[in-house]
Amino acid sequence: MENEQKSDLSKTLETGRAAAHMVRGAIKAGKAVSGAAKGAAAGGPYGAAAGAIWENRKLVGKIIIGIIALLLIPVVFVVSLPSVIFGGLLNTFSSTVNVDIPILNNNAAIVENVAEITSTLDEIMAGGLEDTMKQIEADFAASDADEMEVINPYADRPLYNANQFIAMYCAYKNKDYAAISISDMADILRTNQSRLYSYTQAEETRTRTETDPATGKEVSVTETWNVYTLVYNGETYFAEQVFKLDEEQAALANAYAQNLSLFMGDGMMQGLTEWDGNSIPSLGDVRFTDGATEVVYYNQLDERYAGMPYGTDHIGSHGCGPTAMAIVISSLSGQTVDPVEMAEWSYRNGYWCRDSGSYHALIPAAARNWGLNVSGCSVSEPQRILDALAEGKLVVAIMSRGHFTKSGHFIVLRGVQNGKILVADPASYGRSGQLWDLSLILREASRGAAAGGPFWIIG
Repeated sequence: MENEQKSDLSKTLETGRAAAHMVRGAIKAGKAVSGAAKGAAAGGPYGAAAGAIWENRKLVGKIIIGIIALLLIPVVFVVSLPSVIFGGLLNTFSSTVNVDIPILNNNAAIVENVAEITSTLDEIMAGGLEDTMKQIEADFAASDADEMEVINPYADRPLYNANQFIAMYCAYKNKDYAAISISDMADILRTNQSRLYSYTQAEETRTRTETDPATGKEVSVTETWNVYTLVYNGETYFAEQVFKLDEEQAALANAYAQNLSLFMGDGMMQGLTEWDGNSIPSLGDVRFTDGATEVVYYNQLDERYAGMPYGTDHIGSHGCGPTAMAIVISSLSGQTVDPVEMAEWSYRNGYWCRDSGSYHALIPAAARNWGLNVSGCSVSEPQRILDALAEGKLVVAIMSRGHFTKSGHFIVLRGVQNGKILVADPASYGRSGQLWDLSLILREASRGAAAGGPFWIIG
């Protein structure tokens, strides 16, 4: 039993060291971090714990039981302050889930809290859409137009980053921990939900043919149409106009969102559950030429790469991130970089995450290292993705559960054909030859992506 306990503790501390390594990488990339994260950079996992305790030193008396558990959990949890704060910092135990476990070490309670937040956000987003539709209807009623059309990219479901809202709210509250609650955040969002979306309006003249009932002949009828396009303002509007985050708070919110994203594992667990150590025969030199840019294709299961190491994992099981970036770099930079070389670079520079794949920050970091322009893109910006692909750029996407993966998986969007998206899937040559609806890709993209994702436009 003692040996088992030591083994568990060793695994926990090793996870902590890996998370501390991630924090150092974030600092190197110029990211702002919380006091806890600064502690991690200075003193490893123990430094992170000390940093978190010091940040909350005035509350130690109220959370002493939770602090006892602090050294037994991964550093990524310690620095993920939003996951700790909601429902737990002042109340050391959950009242509903695993009530005997301190909430600082109660994953189930934190997952339940975040699920409640997401459900609340869904409701508010739907309310914001309804408010904007009423504004559109009022605008049309006051116009002289004959008909109207509404272009709504959010018809299937609201598209937003829940972790970013949580993070911005926590940064906005700053040190006022006692005031932080789901209900308070919901009240702020509801008060401003009519600003979550806006719209643009354009007037068009359209001609249609109808049958004249008096003569039975076809005649042309000219009509004036108002065309409304819904636009999501959410995260940007709340950061600038509602929470009014200053530069330091905005940077802190981004650090919070990244840590929470890693803790929740949305798109983070990139292992292929079906990988059993086998590989596929070498694909040889494969190039896709059906998009605006010729794309060099690599597959992580190719026998040349699958069994090669990615940290202590293998490219075949956890190497979709390096393989995706090998595709991008080899296609856009004029240099040939295969998955093995990219995996080595990712590992050396701190972007490998044991048993989980790659930190999302790998994508922008690798692009910049090979001299390529890169910018993050959200699920609420489909036109940016289409425009980028039309211009010959490539777009890396981190996908969550769905058609591409059972957990998390990087793919490359490589072009547009007949209104559908061409992809280069590092784990499937077959999926790489199919056409995909952009709406499906948007729907299945990770909702908790870090480092500017879930899409990165490169080129």
